[in-house]
Amino acid sequence: MRIGAFEIHEPVPELKEPHVFAMVRPWVDVGSVGTLTLNRLERYLGSKELGRLVRPGNFFDFTRYRPTIRTVKDKREVKIPNSIIRYAQTENGPDYMFFHLLEPHSNGEDYTDSIMEVVKHFNVKRYCRLGAMYDAVPHTRPLLVTGSLGDVPQIRSVPNFRVRRSNYQGPTTIMNLLSEEVEGADIESINFMVHLPQYAQLEEDYAGTSRMIEVLSSVYENIPADLAPVRRGQRQYRELNATIERNTELKELIKQMEAYYDAQLDAEETKSEQEAPSLSLSPEIEKFLSELGERLESDDEE
Repeated sequence: MRIGAFEIHEPVPELKEPHVFAMVRPWVDVGSVGTLTLNRLERYLGSKELGRLVRPGNFFDFTRYRPTIRTVKDKREVKIPNSIIRYAQTENGPDYMFFHLLEPHSNGEDYTDSIMEVVKHFNVKRYCRLGAMYDAVPHTRPLLVTGSLGDVPQIRSVPNFRVRRSNYQGPTTIMNLLSEEVEGADIESINFMVHLPQYAQLEEDYAGTSRMIEVLSSVYENIPADLAPVRRGQRQYRELNATIERNTELKELIKQMEAYYDAQLDAEETKSEQEAPSLSLSPEIEKFLSELGERLESDDEE
């Protein structure tokens, strides 16, 4: 069955008020946080593939997203990068859909229209965007998470989670067309962004993944907090500590980041930036924070 540019496997399941968990790679999937989170949720809920793009080459440049070749049962196979949709059904609902989306290089409007056709076909009730970005945050403090909940309630509060609306204006991703269409269709729209330490840049950041699952479990009763790979993330950051001990300049940088981070928390607790402790950062750090702040606003617009 074709829905837009996607081939949906038959028989097509009947999904009950499905909620979408979506990630966009590579735009806001640093540390593979979005990918790792979806993978863990899918294993836990028992997902199956629902469909994928019929001709991914209509949207992706394969000199930028490289196909891979592997040997399976003595036979060489080429795996072509694609956007894949999976689903999981629960006993009492809601059911779930998982969108593993690649950012398009061409025909972006057709691409977002096709995704929206899938959303409408299955009468999606809620669309949740997950991602991660680099920021001037220290790995020695709880990772910051920003996002929006709309009218969706939290089951319990989460430390260091900030709800905020972006006021960014400027260049962005074509995927924001999809965000506009979702909101225009009166579908619940929420998003979460984990902020990772710029200086670490792990290919797979399990501390970031743990924070994402922690936030999701504060909204979804059937997503347990202990699904998070906490120990693996702690081990990664302990290994990072050992590396930092040998780098005096980086140690000093992190101390300033810690001071800045703590000052921001103090400002939030007093409900006024004017009441925050005064803090003097080096010109290099100020420039670093300014550049990352601009990137933060751009990525939050996602």
